[in-house]
Amino acid sequence: MTEQAATKKKTFRPDNHNTLGWKLFLVYDIFMMGIIVFNLFCLCANLFLMSSFGKLFFDEIHLPEVLAFYKSDLHPWVIKTEGWFILFLVAELSIRWLVAIVYKHHQRWFFFPFIHWYEVLAIIPYLRFLRLIRAGIIAYRLHELGYKVIPDNIMKKVLFYYRVVMEELSDRVVVSVIDGIKYELDNSSSHKKIIHDLVDHHRDMFAQALAEILQEALATELKAQQRLIADNVGHIVKQAIEDTPQLTQLLRLIPIAGGMIENQIQSIGQRLGENITNGLIDPLTEGTATQPNQIYTLISDKVSHLNIENKALEELVESAVYESLESLRKQVKIKQWQIELEQYDQSKD
Repeated sequence: MTEQAATKKKTFRPDNHNTLGWKLFLVYDIFMMGIIVFNLFCLCANLFLMSSFGKLFFDEIHLPEVLAFYKSDLHPWVIKTEGWFILFLVAELSIRWLVAIVYKHHQRWFFFPFIHWYEVLAIIPYLRFLRLIRAGIIAYRLHELGYKVIPDNIMKKVLFYYRVVMEELSDRVVVSVIDGIKYELDNSSSHKKIIHDLVDHHRDMFAQALAEILQEALATELKAQQRLIADNVGHIVKQAIEDTPQLTQLLRLIPIAGGMIENQIQSIGQRLGENITNGLIDPLTEGTATQPNQIYTLISDKVSHLNIENKALEELVESAVYESLESLRKQVKIKQWQIELEQYDQSKD
């Protein structure tokens, strides 16, 4: 969207609630909500009055002449006004579509009827009930702006039941999809290929994750324990020299300096063990979590490219896939609205 178009759109739908344009839109929304509700009320009343149940009701209250007056004088006007109202909706929708095109409210000019599908379908006489959706959207928008068109308790109930319906629908779809996947894995001869493709697709991600884990866990721990490991190795080398009787006997043959040489050899051996240990550990402590060192990267790459044409490994992968699907199925079957309802009942008690 160009800067000029964005400016036009902002001008057409001002964000400042004190502007005249915003107030006109507010009045227009309230007007549309009112006439839609009134229109639907008239249609519902007409349906009742023209039905056999309505005739029975007025006969019971001994006012058949009122019903006869409605059928003869008022009913034709209801039909005419419904026709006028449909023409008004067509004209109003066309004008709003034209305005949306001019001010580029959508990326394509033909998006408008798809976004406002309920308004388009509500023009059809047999789908009049969809007009309630527009009235509800207007009421909800006014409610968000701080105008309490709908009482808070009613709004909470409406939102609660809306979430109930949406959760039940989405849960059934997800559970059906999961069951379908499990059925395919159980009955399809190509399920191994599916699993292999799944593993192959995630090999690089697995290698990267494993390298980061080795860098964060192993490298950090080695660096923390490096001094202790080096000291232990040094003591082991020193003890190994002490436990070599041939060397001790040979050095003792040297008069006076033999004991000193033996101590020096032990000290050199200890330092040599420490330096070798530090030299082996230092390369393993280099790198960061985002850029693991080459050793961990190589190890992770080799592990990720293991051939899974192995019965035990295939069973492991299949078990992980099945348990993941089952865990997801159990989670989806949890009714969040039931939990919310129980919490509400407990708060009342």
